[in-house]
Amino acid sequence: QVQLVESGGGLVQAGGSLRLSCAASGSILSINAMGWYRQAPGKQRELVALITSHGSTNYADSVKGRFTISRDGAKNAVYLQMNSLKPDDTGVYYCNALIDRAYWGQGTQVTVSS
Repeated sequence: QVQLVESGGGLVQAGGSLRLSCAASGSILSINAMGWYRQAPGKQRELVALITSHGSTNYADSVKGRFTISRDGAKNAVYLQMNSLKPDDTGVYYCNALIDRAYWGQGTQVTVSS
């Protein structure tokens, strides 16, 4: 089994920054990609950012230029640096890892006040 544990969420004012972390543990041979998704109240879960094992990245248009995803392959970890946060960034952020299938973390709340 694989477990993903996120940390780093919280309450921040608009314009502020937060850094999310996610570490994968368990029976892991290799991770194909890791990413962050978010779900705002009343909305569907959406991709925020993704990074592959080769370092290729993909971002939602709404976060380009403000968020940066990175990973530490040795630690099976992924990070999301979020700058210039906006109230629309509020939601539960979920870590995702593509191994033999998709695994999800429990989610961490990010709240951006105006």
